Amino acid sequence: MKRFAGKAVLITGAASGIGLATATRLAQEGADVALADINADGAQQAAAQIVATQGVKAVGMAFDATDAQACAALPGAALAALGGLDVVVNSAGILDWARTHECDPAKFDLVLKVNLYAVFHVSRAALPHLLKVGGNIVNISSSAALAGVPYAAAYCASKAGVLGMTRAMAVEYADQGVRVNAICPGTVETPLLRKSTVPAWADMKKVMSLATKTGKPSTPEEIGAAVAYLASADACNVTGIALSVDGGQTAG
Repeated sequence: MKRFAGKAVLITGAASGIGLATATRLAQEGADVALADINADGAQQAAAQIVATQGVKAVGMAFDATDAQACAALPGAALAALGGLDVVVNSAGILDWARTHECDPAKFDLVLKVNLYAVFHVSRAALPHLLKVGGNIVNISSSAALAGVPYAAAYCASKAGVLGMTRAMAVEYADQGVRVNAICPGTVETPLLRKSTVPAWADMKKVMSLATKTGKPSTPEEIGAAVAYLASADACNVTGIALSVDGGQTAG
C-alpha cells in the first residue's frame, strides 16, 4: 500500500534509530524523504540506501538542532530538494542522566534546545508550507512526558514541552487543515538508548519502576509504523493526540 505516493516528508534525527526507521517506512509507502541529522554522512548514506532499495527520491541533509537558524532554514531546504513538503516528523533528540541537584545548567539547556526548541523552530518554519497543502506534523515525544523518569529532569521537561506544544498547535490549526500529533515511545532499542546507559550510581529500583508491562522494548520500526499511521490519510480526523507505544509502561 502506497499511502504516501506523491508526498514529500522531512524527518529530523534520521541518520539512525526512530528517525531512520520512520524515513524507511514512509519511503516504502511511496514518500520522497529528506533525512536531516547532525551526522550528515550517516544521513546521506541512509538516503542513498533508500533510493537504491525503494526507488523514491531521498536526500540526506546536515542539520544542527541546537542552531535556531539552521532549524528555521531546514523546511525550506527540504521543500527545494524534494519539490514539496507535506509532512514533518520531528524526531531528533538527546538524553542526559543526572541527579537534578547536580545537573549542569548548560546540559539542561542543551537537552531543551535539541528536544524542544528545535521542534518549535522547525514547525514554525514548516507551517506556512503545510497550510498550503493541508499537511501535518508528527512529533516524537516520550513516555517521559507522561510519567516521571528519575535522573532525567531535562529530558522529561523537554518531552512534556513537546507534548504541550503539539496540543496547542493541533487546536490552533485544526480548522485550517493541518493536523499535529505526537507519539510517546517508551523504551526503544536505538543508538540513543545504547549511548545513554543508566549510570552505575542510579537507584535501579526507581528506574525499573518504569519498565514495560510487556517485558520487552519497542523497535524503531514499530515507532515508524505508528508515525506512518498518524501522518497518513487513515488518520485524517486525528489531531492533538499523544499515542503511547510503550508496552503498557504508563498504563498504571
